[in-house]
Amino acid sequence: MKALITELIWNEGIEELLRQGYEVNYDESLWNNRVKLVNLVKDYDAIIVRNQTKVDQELLNAGTRLKVVGRLGVGMDNIDIAAAKKRGIQVVYGRHANATSVAEYVLSAMLSANRPLHKANADIRAGYWNRKKFTGGEISNKSLGLVGLGEISHRVAKRALAFGMKVIGYDPFITEYDHIVSETGIQLIESLEDVLTKSDFISFHVPLTPQTHHLISEFELRKMKPSAYIINTSRGGIINENALAAALKSQTIAGAFLDVLEVEPISQTNQLLSCETATITPHIAGLTDESQIRTSLLVAKEVVKILNGERSLCVV
Repeated sequence: MKALITELIWNEGIEELLRQGYEVNYDESLWNNRVKLVNLVKDYDAIIVRNQTKVDQELLNAGTRLKVVGRLGVGMDNIDIAAAKKRGIQVVYGRHANATSVAEYVLSAMLSANRPLHKANADIRAGYWNRKKFTGGEISNKSLGLVGLGEISHRVAKRALAFGMKVIGYDPFITEYDHIVSETGIQLIESLEDVLTKSDFISFHVPLTPQTHHLISEFELRKMKPSAYIINTSRGGIINENALAAALKSQTIAGAFLDVLEVEPISQTNQLLSCETATITPHIAGLTDESQIRTSLLVAKEVVKILNGERSLCVV
C-alpha cells in the first residue's frame, strides 16, 4: 500500500505509516504543483492533505487506486465529499485533535485585546514608561459570544467560564438539552443578531458553506458594540473582509483577530493589512506541536484502518 502526503505533516504520522508497512511519498509543497499531483495520484492508495490541496473530482478520478483521503484538520471545504463518496473513497479527518489549541488561541486573543503585553514591551524598548497607556482591562465579567457550538466552542467556553466570563452562543442545530448548553454552561441565544449585540468578544466556529459564506458583513458589523472584537479561527469566507476593513477603519468595532482569510496566503493588497486594529496570523490557531503530533498520528492511524478494511470513527 502506498500513501501520498501533499502538505506539512509531523514526523510521528509518517513514522506510523512506515511502521505499518506502508510506502510513503512526502512532499509538503506538492499541493502547489497541480500537474505533478494529478499525474502522481494514480499510483497511490491513500492521499493525506491539509487545507491547500484541492481534492476535487479531477483529482479523485485520476486517483484510480485511491481508497481513502486523510485530512490533517477538520475543515472540508477543499474536499469534494460527494464526489469521493460516489467513487467509494472514504474521507477521514483529525477529529478533535487540534480543538484545545484553537481554544487556547481564542483565549490568547481575548487576553491580548485587553492586555497587549507585546505592545507594552515594544514601548519600553523604545524608551518609554507609559503605565497609564497600558493599564488595560479584565476579561472577567465580559461577554463572549460563540457562533457555532461544536467541540471547539465547548473547550473555549470551559476556559472562558474559568476566567469569570459570561458565555452565550448561537447554533441553529443545537437545543437546550445538548451537552454544550446543559453541561458546559453556555447560554443558548435564539438569533445571531442577539449574539452580535450582546457580546464583547465574538468567536466563530462554523464550517464554510453557501449558507455561512459572508455570514458577517456590513449589516451584522453595525449590530456589534463599538468596543467589541471579532475572533475568526474557522474559515476566512465567513466574514466579508472589505466590510470588516471598513468597520475597523471607522471604529464601528474595536478590533479583530483573524487566523483565516478568504485568500491564503494574504495578498499584499488586502485592505485588512492597513487596519492597525486587525491582528492577523497565518492560519496557526490549530498549529501547536502537541496538536500536530495528535493530528498526524490520528489521521495516519485512521488511514491505516480504512486500508486494512477496518472501521474508523473519524469518517466524514
